[in-house]
Amino acid sequence: MNDLTAVVTGASRGIGEAIAREFADRGAHVVLCARGGDDVDAVAGDIQSAGGTATAVRADVRDEYDVERLMETASRVGGGIDVVVANAGVYHGTPGETPIQEESYAGFDDHLRTNVRGVFATLDESIPHLNEGARMLVPTGKIARDAKPGIGSYAVSKAAAEAVVRQFAADTEYVVGCVDPGQVATDLSGPAGRDPAEVAPMFTWAATECPAEDLAGQVVGLREWKSATR
Repeated sequence: MNDLTAVVTGASRGIGEAIAREFADRGAHVVLCARGGDDVDAVAGDIQSAGGTATAVRADVRDEYDVERLMETASRVGGGIDVVVANAGVYHGTPGETPIQEESYAGFDDHLRTNVRGVFATLDESIPHLNEGARMLVPTGKIARDAKPGIGSYAVSKAAAEAVVRQFAADTEYVVGCVDPGQVATDLSGPAGRDPAEVAPMFTWAATECPAEDLAGQVVGLREWKSATR
């Protein structure tokens, strides 16, 4: 990923942090954001200390003006944008213990505002700054297509985010796709699953090597990644 500029949202922890570190290790200039300025500054500082190139921006994907500023900054410092990972997301509750009929309207609204509208804003605000051949990736999960009890409106939001991706793929010239890393242990999803660092290379593959026709408007997962890289 030498000489590429990559934007990763929700990069202060979990999958987003692992992706930012992975991209930087592969030579990309990573522009990372999160709502917590101190947290994202710390991750960027670690990347820089390890010899990578990183720019930290405090931004809330629920605020399109924050996202606009993020993309303008990335384009200015990186000479345009080559990769976008719309990773920022929230889960209000405990996985498996949030049946949809018991959710608050506030929780439902924020799931959609962050996990769907935030994805839309991230992709949409990046468009004016994308370089030729740029790719946009959105993490997803099986829950978007296979409902399970107790996941509530978080599952609804992931399904809607996949629909947003499909429409951007249909309406723009860029490769826009979803990446399903399987179950990953994070603060958001719980302690079960793979370490985020184990699946971060999957996003490098999706950003650089996965055939465009397999990714655009589609979901690529562990099977496709392992088959292509073993």
